[in-house]
Amino acid sequence: MSVAEPRRIVLFRHAKADWPQVNDHERPLADRGRMDAAEAGRRLADTDVPFDLAVCSTATRTRETWKLAVHEFPHRPKTIYEERVYEASPGELIAVLNETPDDAQNVLLIGHNPGVQGLAEVLSGSAEGDARERMNRRGFPAAAFAVLSFSGSWKTLEPGVATLLDYWAPSE
Repeated sequence: MSVAEPRRIVLFRHAKADWPQVNDHERPLADRGRMDAAEAGRRLADTDVPFDLAVCSTATRTRETWKLAVHEFPHRPKTIYEERVYEASPGELIAVLNETPDDAQNVLLIGHNPGVQGLAEVLSGSAEGDARERMNRRGFPAAAFAVLSFSGSWKTLEPGVATLLDYWAPSE
């Protein structure tokens, strides 16, 4: 893969979680979250982005979201479970993505708010169509995702270098 070819980053917030008497990291998905995660997986598969790598938070709700979503994909990308994604700021998420090997062209990051929404806002220096307006109007509810594109090495990923191509959130 050439670093001159546009790369895709999909920022995917975990689906709706339940609130049982467990610590936050161990919270599972709610019934609605399981349905929305599968629907998000179908929508992600419809983007026709061939993911090379998924970077997923180690939290139970993100791992469950990913397991349900990836089941809808035509091929399963390599998956890395990264504890630094849990409760990460946009800057910390950029640092994680900067470590991505350049042979990975398209990466999916499954994480949490406010970091995922903040990262989508910080990275997208421009947007196509009404993607930014839809994202600004809806925010980043559970199971939402943003598709971004940028050119260059993963080490050059920084605020403002990406274009927001698409945004999707489940119906409320």
